[in-house]
Amino acid sequence: MHNKVSFAVALSAALVLGSSAVRAEGPREERHEEHHEAQHGAGWRAPPPPRPAPPRFQAHPPGAHPHGAANHSHPIRILKPTMVRRGAERPWRHWGHPEFVRPVYYWDWAVIRQVTCIAEDSYGDQYPVTQATGGGFGLPEMTTVEDDALDRCYQESGGDQTCYLATCTHY
Repeated sequence: MHNKVSFAVALSAALVLGSSAVRAEGPREERHEEHHEAQHGAGWRAPPPPRPAPPRFQAHPPGAHPHGAANHSHPIRILKPTMVRRGAERPWRHWGHPEFVRPVYYWDWAVIRQVTCIAEDSYGDQYPVTQATGGGFGLPEMTTVEDDALDRCYQESGGDQTCYLATCTHY
């Protein structure tokens, strides 16, 4: 019984001392933050730690791979967007992908400057294609940008037959 009481007293003392040490640290950290806010302005946050460089790109082996996070043998990659010019020749051969129901975009075409479509392969890697818009660009031209993303996905993934249109966006 004496050991249990001694242990409880020692534990209480450690908690009290530990919490006072934490309280002593608090104001100094706040002053440190206040110093940066005075120097850089309100709302300043320390920059996040640098991210490591991505691994060297390697194409996937040919063939389809099942969808799902458990099946990823590497982190999902989002490749650099490729800019295409309206009416210019594309760097990919057209892939005779299966037909699918195309989305209908209710966008204000007159104020849109660029559209980006992203296709995704069975590994989850994403292949964005961006095209500048202009006068006359509208819903019928979206098919070309969607197909460009699918064609890029098919070619750069090593012929993954399960490439699909993940999303399209604009600004």
